[in-house]
Amino acid sequence: MSDPDRTTIVILGAGKGGTALLELFSRLPEVEIVGIADREASAPGLQYADRLSIPTTQDLLTLIRHPGINLIVNVTGDPDLDHLIAAQKHPETEALGGAASKVLWDLVQHESQMQAQLFQAEKLAGMGTFASGIAHDINNPLYILLAFAENIREETDLATIHEQAKSIIDAGKRIQSICQNITQYARAAKARDATLVEVNTTLDEALKIAQFATILQDLSIVRNYEEHLEVLANPDELFQVFVNLMTNAIHAMEGKGTLSIASWRENGLGKISIADTGHGISKEHLQKIFDPFFTTKPEGEGTGLGLHNARAIVKKYQGELSVVSEVGKGTTFIIELPNSATQ
Repeated sequence: MSDPDRTTIVILGAGKGGTALLELFSRLPEVEIVGIADREASAPGLQYADRLSIPTTQDLLTLIRHPGINLIVNVTGDPDLDHLIAAQKHPETEALGGAASKVLWDLVQHESQMQAQLFQAEKLAGMGTFASGIAHDINNPLYILLAFAENIREETDLATIHEQAKSIIDAGKRIQSICQNITQYARAAKARDATLVEVNTTLDEALKIAQFATILQDLSIVRNYEEHLEVLANPDELFQVFVNLMTNAIHAMEGKGTLSIASWRENGLGKISIADTGHGISKEHLQKIFDPFFTTKPEGEGTGLGLHNARAIVKKYQGELSVVSEVGKGTTFIIELPNSATQ
């Protein structure tokens, strides 16, 4: 017996429109996608549905006649198919096609663009958080560079000049590396399909950015990685999630404590945990931390969008983001994502 609180949907057409609808509907807990169909076996929506374990077919008529369907959405652009749907569908099944499905697709595209802009705005707002740490990390090698450059002006011993020149080059490379990391973080996420992302490398890259969160660092970093772990996601977006969670952890410890990062496989899922030994989150706030614009930080130090965006990204790829916290002992965020690489 079908769940009266769930809407069962089939999508006809797996091009750009069908893929966009598939991405949206798959994130809605009240919606069950029974299948997606396209006459072209190479249609991108069919490949994306395979990754999400959603049934695919090239036989559109089979899906149209499928019993127990609440809604058929036709985004093929074929007006003749609308007539076929009307003739072949079950009487209780509703159909959306023609101009109506075009409007729905436009709304989905608009929602997707707005969400991308929201993610980018939150990311750029976070640059202010890192400003002091970035300046501090650049200032140290810059001091070395200037000091040795001054020494070389007066130095006559060639061996000493070579040694100091090497120190200048090393300091310059350090500054270059910092700038590259900042650029990687600040750039907008590329609009691309989900792909298998190497988790451990992405965690380490995110840590390089998150450590700019405070210049007063007395942190112990504990890594416990399972080798060759991959999850299905957009790599730029997953990188942003990791940076956000690590930054929050460092802030919660006020730059002093232990940041523990782990990755492992469990029940066919790739799992990642980011834990701190900070002040923890009260039960009252724990229920609200994923709400948009909720923040416990002082005004001007947080947008209240970081955790909301992080959960939205994880859910976008059929994953879960959960949290366990105890006041005075610390907080652990756990990410679960499907399609981890098999051993």
